[in-house]
Amino acid sequence: MMEALIQLKIKRQDSPDSKPYWEEFTLEHKPSANIISCLQDVARNPVNRSNQTVPPVVWESNCLEEVCGSCTMVINGRVRQACTALVDQLQQPIVLEPMSKFPLIRDLQVDRSRMFENLKKVQAWIHIDGTHEIGVGPTIPEKQRDKSYVLSECMTCGCCLEACPQFTLTNNFMGAATFSQVRLFNMHPTGAMEKEERLEAVMGEGGIAHCGNAQVCVEVCPKNIPLTESIAEIGRQTFLQLLKNLFLK
Repeated sequence: MMEALIQLKIKRQDSPDSKPYWEEFTLEHKPSANIISCLQDVARNPVNRSNQTVPPVVWESNCLEEVCGSCTMVINGRVRQACTALVDQLQQPIVLEPMSKFPLIRDLQVDRSRMFENLKKVQAWIHIDGTHEIGVGPTIPEKQRDKSYVLSECMTCGCCLEACPQFTLTNNFMGAATFSQVRLFNMHPTGAMEKEERLEAVMGEGGIAHCGNAQVCVEVCPKNIPLTESIAEIGRQTFLQLLKNLFLK
């Protein structure tokens, strides 16, 4: 009986400015193996299919349970989390590529700092300094809490942006993840104090007006966040804010 094997075809690049190339690896099959465990096997024994010892493949991971968002890559042409991509559910050879919408660091690792910078622009946080001294805060209705919880599951993985035709390496479009976080923090009773500032941020260059409503973001979100609903809601909020700005002039 022929031993089962795993075939990996990985797009590699030694530096941001060097030329990309493909490298193949053959691994022993393991039940319930995911892509991260395969990359770990390659790291332990970095010998390619041509029996050459090569530098270990560089990738990023942390939680290994689809919470941190760091292991995002393109697997067989679809952007997803490597930790939940099971080998037995993938067609071989398994093709691994880095996300193309973020600056490449090396191999499968990219720089997602643009996402975090956008969260800073929209003040995606709740100011709590001193609030613990003024008593119990407002009660959030259960229906609103349910909506907020779903939005809070965003792990800034970048899947929605990789799939988005409006988001590119060279523009400053914020994208669905940022808009959804604006919705989340605007819903919070304390966070609503900065609602206007957040809306002004997404009304500027690279903001909500640049969304083409392709709706592919919601198709690839690993947490099934209703991103198109968030985009529509932020569109409504910014329209009302625009009217408010006009009448207050």
